[in-house]
Formats: sequence, C-alpha cells, structure tokens
Amino acid sequence: MTSCSSFSGGPACRPADDSALTPLVADKAAAHPCYSRNGHHRFARMHLPVAPACNLQCNYCNRKFDCSNESRPGVSSTLLTPEQAVVKVRQVAQAIPQLSVVGIAGPGDPLANIARTFRTLELIREQLPDLKLCLSTNGLMLPDAVDRLLDVGVDHVTVTINTLDAEIAAQIYAWLWLDGERYSGREAGEILIARQLEGVRRLTAQGVLVENKFGADPRDQR
Repeated sequence: MTSCSSFSGGPACRPADDSALTPLVADKAAAHPCYSRNGHHRFARMHLPVAPACNLQCNYCNRKFDCSNESRPGVSSTLLTPEQAVVKVRQVAQAIPQLSVVGIAGPGDPLANIARTFRTLELIREQLPDLKLCLSTNGLMLPDAVDRLLDVGVDHVTVTINTLDAEIAAQIYAWLWLDGERYSGREAGEILIARQLEGVRRLTAQGVLVENKFGADPRDQR
C-alpha cells in the first residue's frame, strides 16, 4: 500500500495538475492519489495482487515476485485469493484511514483473470462500500468487461496504450491471446488497438474516469 509507488528512480504515478481538469473530472479524481495532485498528498491507495495470468506478452515486461528493486504495481511478493485480499484491505483500512482507493493491477492483467478479479471487486464493494474501486489493464478484454465493471462500481480505469500504430505495436508485443487463438505481428497490433479504443470509448461514455499510460522507448528519438 502506498500513496504513489516509484521505480527506476522516478514516480510511477504522476497525478495531473488539478487546475487543468474540468470540474466534473476534478471531482471524480479528487480522492484518487494517482489522478489528483491534491489527492496525492492526502489519500492512499492499495493494489491487490489477485490476477496472475496475462493475455499479452509485452517485450519489455518481466513480471517478477519478491524483487527488492521493484515497488511498482504488477510486482508482488505473493498472490492473494479474493477472500484473502478483502481481509488485507480491511486490515489496512483500519490502520490507515486515508485509504480511499483499492485497485487491481496484476501481477498479470486483471481482465485475463475475470473470475478472481470480479470476485475481489464484489467482496470489497459489499464489505467496504466507501472505498473507490479502480483497475489497470492492457485493454485487450476491456470491451467484454465494460458492463461488469459498471455493475460492480469501478469508476477509475487505467489503460496502457503504448501506440496507435499497428506496425509499432508489432515491435512492442510478442503476441496476444484472444478467444483461444494466439496472434502476433501487425495483426495482433490491429486487434489490440481496436479493442483498447473501443473499451475506452464505452467507459468514458458511461462517465468512468479513464487514464492512459504508455511506455517510452529511449531508443526512439523521433
């Protein structure tokens, strides 16, 4: 649990300047330390490692456990069951009243672990209804999950969209797995980008606050 994790010498979540946000977005972001500069110093958030599987192989990704040099979301010392996760949240909420947000970000992709992810979210919503729920995803399964995310009350979603160019995506991702089929190359890039954008459009149309994160390749100086 952290107010904002850091890795590689820099902050892992950089909250937006609240003055640049519309009033509606600022209100939604106010109590989320990764979305609000003001909230960053007043609230805490907790990520739950309940989602081990992933449906997308990023060439830059190496999901390790118990790595002493990593404290970012997606790296964890252990996996929790949904039931263990909600017990942990209750313990932290009791000890740290500033806890405002609970999210699922890995160590795989939450939406590649539908049963575990939604069981966890449902338990938290039932037992700790005042906490905000958030989720971080690569977006591949986002279109299929929008309705369930809305039903359980997730109102903050982070989608990692590294590129809108399928040719570049083919260099970033080794493969993706969708509906029992493995895709690679440009075809995988086209599928991923289309589904990411569809999911984002559907979420924002329903008032969900969506954040885009991306990786920067230091070799690309264009």
